[in-house]
Amino acid sequence: MSEQEAHDLIRKQVTSNDIVLFVKGTKQSPQCGFSGQVAQILGHLGVDYKDINVLDDPRVREGIKSYTNWPTIPQFYVKGEFVGGCDIVRDVSIGRAAGAVKPKGCADGTARGRGRNPIHGRSPAA
Repeated sequence: MSEQEAHDLIRKQVTSNDIVLFVKGTKQSPQCGFSGQVAQILGHLGVDYKDINVLDDPRVREGIKSYTNWPTIPQFYVKGEFVGGCDIVRDVSIGRAAGAVKPKGCADGTARGRGRNPIHGRSPAA
C-alpha cells in the first residue's frame, strides 16, 4: 500500500463515520497509555465511535501521521475533521466538565461576587 492508498483509506474512514479514533489497539483493549486515556474519556462521555487499530497495518500507522501532519497517535476525528490527539481530547473533556460545574447559587459561575470562576481561576469574561 502506497502512502496515497493509505491516505485514501483514512479519508474514506473519516468521511464515512461521524466519529473516528485511530488508536494503538482497540477501544476495548488499548495498547498504549494515551490511547487508553482517550478511549476511557470517550467511554465515560458515552460517545459512540469507530476505532481503527493502527497496529494492524504499519502503513496506516505511518499514513495517519502524514495525513494530518500530526506526529502522534491516537488521532481523533469528528465529521471528517481532525480534532487532535490525547492532549486535545483531555483538555476538551476537562473544559466540558468544568463548564458544567458552577458554584452553588451563582448562575453566572462567579464565586461570591468576586468575578472569578473557582474552576478556571479567571473572570467569566476572560
